[in-house]
Amino acid sequence: MHFFHCSGIQNGAAKDQLSAFVNQIGETFYHSAEIAPQKKWMDAFNTLTKAIEKSSSDKKIVLLFDEAPWMATKKSGFLVAFDYYWNRYWTQNNKLKVIVCGSSASWIIEHFINSKGGLYNRVTRILELYPFSLSETKNFLNRRGIKLNKSQVLELYMIFGGIPHYLSLIPKGVSAAQAVDELCFKKSGELVKEFDRLFSSLFTDGEIYASIIRVIGNHRYGIGQAKIVKACATSTGGRISARLKNLEEAGFIQEFIPYKHSDKGRYYKVTDEFCLFYLSWIEPNLKTIMRQTSGSGYWLSKTQSQGWRSWSGYAFESVCYKHIPEIRKALNIDVGAEIGNWRYSPRKSEESGCQIDLLFDRDDGVITLCEIKYNAKPFLIDKPYAKVLMNKINTFEKISGINKQIFLAIITANDLKSTLYSDELVDGVVTLDDLYTAGFYNAHDR
Repeated sequence: MHFFHCSGIQNGAAKDQLSAFVNQIGETFYHSAEIAPQKKWMDAFNTLTKAIEKSSSDKKIVLLFDEAPWMATKKSGFLVAFDYYWNRYWTQNNKLKVIVCGSSASWIIEHFINSKGGLYNRVTRILELYPFSLSETKNFLNRRGIKLNKSQVLELYMIFGGIPHYLSLIPKGVSAAQAVDELCFKKSGELVKEFDRLFSSLFTDGEIYASIIRVIGNHRYGIGQAKIVKACATSTGGRISARLKNLEEAGFIQEFIPYKHSDKGRYYKVTDEFCLFYLSWIEPNLKTIMRQTSGSGYWLSKTQSQGWRSWSGYAFESVCYKHIPEIRKALNIDVGAEIGNWRYSPRKSEESGCQIDLLFDRDDGVITLCEIKYNAKPFLIDKPYAKVLMNKINTFEKISGINKQIFLAIITANDLKSTLYSDELVDGVVTLDDLYTAGFYNAHDR
């Protein structure tokens, strides 16, 4: 088999992209022979096509275009040439397989999957790569010889998500807090400047996307599109809707429409764990971090603060939304149940607001309301908190007008302590062990 693997060069000029491309042709098809440089993508694809035609007829050929968005520099003609040679030559070659991939999901979707031009309906299979689940993250770290318990892995996941690259940076023989100190809270930490690098590598106008993330990240319970437009009016140059879609497709944000609300009630939240962490802890402390040669103990000291308690609840909620199948399984809820959340902002001063973190509208006449709590010790429902929960249930029943049986479930990072109030109110509990339950799910369930 001939395996042709070409990769785009981030911020590389068209000349450099073409040079790397033709060099790979020589290496793959001509025993590393030097190939004459090309000035246009049409000529480069012609050279590749001739090499394919001259190759052994009984050998399969795989063309892998890695980081294709970086090859398609402005006015380069990459897509026009790709379109032409795909339709004119490559589709007729039964021994040929073409794979196109890139970090910019929005670019791949726009130019290949949803193409309205010559590449329309040419994609035979889409492979979306999702972050690891908690269970997969623990297995990945174990394979690297990092033996951390479930609570420690959860701490890492709340900061780095299930991104293999970030997880590959975790050093052996340290606690979760020590690993975070090493990577994020010292001058030479590998992830101190990751936020800006991340957006510049994924989007041509990365600074604009980063500014949108900052606006959304400042609103824990989400922010509507109209407010995002108003906040970003001077910095984005318009096209907010398209950029929000791109951020959602890339996994940075999620659009929510509260249960039984119209589209006008839609809002956005940052659901990328590292972005949440960076905006909450790294960016506000950059000046301090850049003066530190060692981050020893910095993050551990912050875990005792009120700010940490607020952030950890938000981060754990994001983790739970990535583990809906595990939650549904633990609560024995059918896959047909509608998933949503709900919130009420009172119009009268004497009323109190209400936020339902997660709910399942089931087909058996029941709605399960879920309260998500991050806790280091078994969660205790005392009299005051029982009153809060009852208010949520009563407000939901009154305002939503839903005539269904209401069940209450608690999703907790460290179990639920049995009390008179928990025994009376709680119908189901999801623990950290449940979130680690491995299963075979459709990726879109996550």
